[in-house]
Amino acid sequence: MSLTRNSSNRAEKNARMRDIENEREGKFNSDDLQKVNEYSEKAAKQGMKLVPERRIKERSGFAQFLQENWAYLNQNKYLTSAEKIFLLDIMPYVGLRSNCIVDNPRAYSQMPLTQEEIGLKIGRYSSDVSKYLKSLEKKYIIFKGATGSHEYNSKSFAIYLNPNIIYSGSRDNVATHLFTMFPKPPKELKKLPIDLIPQMQKKKSKNTTKTKSAKKITKE
Repeated sequence: MSLTRNSSNRAEKNARMRDIENEREGKFNSDDLQKVNEYSEKAAKQGMKLVPERRIKERSGFAQFLQENWAYLNQNKYLTSAEKIFLLDIMPYVGLRSNCIVDNPRAYSQMPLTQEEIGLKIGRYSSDVSKYLKSLEKKYIIFKGATGSHEYNSKSFAIYLNPNIIYSGSRDNVATHLFTMFPKPPKELKKLPIDLIPQMQKKKSKNTTKTKSAKKITKE
């Protein structure tokens, strides 16, 4: 009997120690977890679910082609072979979430690369870089935004990629500054299979709502 009591007391003591340690580290203790379970049961009854926050463990840099959209561009021969190669060359320098061509894509404070710096990074003449940037800007694949003065030029530009073609970041959380840079695509890009820009999606949903309400009025 005494052995049972001792083991029970030891278990309780260990549990209290864990609770104290969890409080120090800002974690839930046993009482908190019990409350969470109660809230979870209530949420389940209302058709909801409590989901733990996901922590991103993978920190390696990446930029992704949107496969469906890239296939659409290929089928319609929208880009030249030289333009495709140029886009592949600059992909390693696409800033995370900013989608800007930068010196260090993973840095918290990203510095845009100039035309000359891009040429040095990818082993191209500045005149070639200029030619591709102009053609891709006309095709709505990139956006050039003035950034002010630079040590080499009186004017310099930050170069951004259209997130519907190439994006560095979560497709479910596109940076809002990109919305204003690519608001009105040319007719060739209006039929892209995937549109990551919520403004366009909202317009589509509004039109659908108007159509449905018009049908209801007609029926009545």
